[in-house]
Amino acid sequence: MIWGPTHVKSLSRLLKYVLAQWPRVITVVLSAMVVSALLSLSFVTVIPLLKVMMGDEGLHGWVDRKVVSHRYGLEFYVPGNVDFMQSDIAHHLLVTDVKDASLGEKAGLAEFDRVVGVGGLLIESSDPQYWSLDLLEELATAPDERQVTLQVRRADGDGAARMETLLIETGDRPFYLSRLERLMSFVPREQTRDSKTKAVIFIVLGVGVITVVRCAAKFVQEYLAQKTVQVAISDLREDAYAHVLEMPIGYFAGERPSDSVSRIIRDTSVMRKAIKIMLGKAIREPLNALFLLLAALWLDWKLTLVFTCGVPFVVGLLAVLGKKMRKATRKSLMVSSEMLGKLQEALASVRVIKVYNQYEYENKRFRTVNRRFLKQVLKMSKVEAATQPIMEVLGMAAGSAALVIGAQWVTGGSMDGTEFLGLLILLGCAAEAARKTGDIWPAIQEAEAAAERIFGLMDSPTEYEKPDAQNLAPLNRGIEFRDVVFTYPRSSTPALRGVNLSISAGHNVAIVGGNGSGKTTLMNLVPRFYNPDSGCILIDGVDIRDVRLRSLRDQIAMVTQNVVTFNDTVAANIAYGRLDATRQEITEAAHRAYVHEFVDTLPDGYDTMIGEHGSGFSGGQLQRIVIARAILKNPAILIFDEATSQVDADSEAKIHKAIEEMMHDRTSFIIAHRFSTVISADLIVVIDQGRIVAQGRHEELIKNCPLYQTLYKTQLMRV
Repeated sequence: MIWGPTHVKSLSRLLKYVLAQWPRVITVVLSAMVVSALLSLSFVTVIPLLKVMMGDEGLHGWVDRKVVSHRYGLEFYVPGNVDFMQSDIAHHLLVTDVKDASLGEKAGLAEFDRVVGVGGLLIESSDPQYWSLDLLEELATAPDERQVTLQVRRADGDGAARMETLLIETGDRPFYLSRLERLMSFVPREQTRDSKTKAVIFIVLGVGVITVVRCAAKFVQEYLAQKTVQVAISDLREDAYAHVLEMPIGYFAGERPSDSVSRIIRDTSVMRKAIKIMLGKAIREPLNALFLLLAALWLDWKLTLVFTCGVPFVVGLLAVLGKKMRKATRKSLMVSSEMLGKLQEALASVRVIKVYNQYEYENKRFRTVNRRFLKQVLKMSKVEAATQPIMEVLGMAAGSAALVIGAQWVTGGSMDGTEFLGLLILLGCAAEAARKTGDIWPAIQEAEAAAERIFGLMDSPTEYEKPDAQNLAPLNRGIEFRDVVFTYPRSSTPALRGVNLSISAGHNVAIVGGNGSGKTTLMNLVPRFYNPDSGCILIDGVDIRDVRLRSLRDQIAMVTQNVVTFNDTVAANIAYGRLDATRQEITEAAHRAYVHEFVDTLPDGYDTMIGEHGSGFSGGQLQRIVIARAILKNPAILIFDEATSQVDADSEAKIHKAIEEMMHDRTSFIIAHRFSTVISADLIVVIDQGRIVAQGRHEELIKNCPLYQTLYKTQLMRV
């Protein structure tokens, strides 16, 4: 099955971003219709041009015959050069076809009747007196809502010809015929060299005007389509980025961040290509084919239907190829995101790769991923390469059938050779337009595969917040961990086991323990990066799961051992904690974190850019900038997770002093291995294998807690 609910949903969600710009979309469609209509009209002008340059019938005769066909439902034989040498054929109109329920049929005309007199051009003897073109003009230009007299010769039962007089109703002339006749009034009827030259100039000027208008409409369509595409993808990326920021931390712990990056950047680029085709070629080329076929139907509907007999085969072909393209695209996007992750990993670890001389090993790993990507891309290329040739073969088969049948009709006299040539041009151009649509369906299937991935990301749940959640009041009494149990996603072993801890507001707590004991995990629960499996965390007696996340995190600042800075100025990185801070407030926070002493020496001062991944600054300098950010926020709850791990010994005392000042009368959590940041804590909590095994002051723990004694000797006293 090619189309399922998920596929339709993904595509409709993609189109939502396009249809949000509906005035532009409408303009694009209308412009494409104008372009296609004028293109088909340009090709139709080939017929009158040939009539002027090659046919004795002339442009006026051809127009008169078309008017008669539309008004009365009558088709006449078109004499050739040899026919005009015979005096008989030049003085009557030979009826070759009478349409059902037409005015001609109601008047009693039949096939093989010969019209020898019309309206004011009636003969008084058996000998013809008027030229066939004059009779045609008289019939074509007859006034509306009148009865016109026809003199008709027809054979009786024994083969003898007899003359009959018939009356034919003219009816109400359609407006387009009136406009056509008015337009033809600018072209002389005489079949002289000068009149033919004027007619050619008239037609060429008309084609020129049509071309200018068509190109202007095409510019409007192309530009607005491009603008619609870019705006739609830009909005989609923004929505996807905003959604990713609101997703829980646990998602990124279980998934590769590079996959999310690939979906937002590469997958949306694939969708942009498809939307561009959908608003460009997918509208323009089918409309071109449609209007060209309509023009061909106007000339001869039977032969046009023969040509279109290959359409069902084309539709079936596109359905099969589209399914293969979507499958290959989905796999290629997945491998592409894996390759992006491998590149990011290698570039971030380039020092390790070099020092351990693992060039060949890393090249082999990348080659494996790259070959998998190549395999999927080649599958996509095979589908793209096969589409156009197969469609050309089908088009050639349909065109050949129409050519053979049409040639028989021309030689049999039931179709005008000039019109047949024009019909071939129209059908050939329609086939070319249809051929150009060959890559539309595969491109849409590519977009479908990309849409499934990007909307799959956007459908991932965001951080949970109760619908009736209230704002958390400023911390007043304290924080309590009550029977907290927590297990990381995709893990079967709890990281925290029945944690109970009570901290009074304004106190600072040092949390110590071995690696993997659960120190950082416990702190990650405070800002609700994760929610406990059971138990709860209370702030002033309120479960933090019952409050708005924004109001909770507004009261928290966090400094981790993994320093995070942004590719922005020093001032902007400090002000990230409070975007409305003044330059003076930023400078004061920098002074308190001992940032000012090195920033003041930089040429651009606080406007100095911090490069990507903190390039251009030492680890200790970046750590102090992050501490200044926390100081500026002035939160009620502070969390320091190895905040001085990258600070050199000379700066550690200054930073420790700044932290002590910042923690004054503020609820603080300190995760540290160094004695200097633990000894002054109001409460020291010792964690082992997810459980609190002891808590108290340093003096108590050093006497009563063997684990703390071990930590003190092996970690806290290390410089």
